[in-house]
Amino acid sequence: MAQAMRPPQISLLSTDGKPHPLQDTLMAVTLTLGTVAFITAFFHNLHLISSWAGLIGILTGAYGQFVSVTTRERFALIIGLGASAIGFYLGMFHGGLFGG
Repeated sequence: MAQAMRPPQISLLSTDGKPHPLQDTLMAVTLTLGTVAFITAFFHNLHLISSWAGLIGILTGAYGQFVSVTTRERFALIIGLGASAIGFYLGMFHGGLFGG
């Protein structure tokens, strides 16, 4: 018996065809915080923003790695984690979390 073929679903976030709202949200938050931390780390006066955004981005990215399901989620989380870490470390170098 012939079965009807479904067209392949193209998804950038889920390769198994199932929705992953928690993982996708963590991925988006980590990428956003990583971008903010990375960009603001290059400005000496914005060290509070870069260090806090980097720290929160590292924490959300680590939890996202813990609960991630697909390779694409893990890939984006690693990019966000790297940007968050660079922003965090440069923010700490420029003055830290509390404006030292």
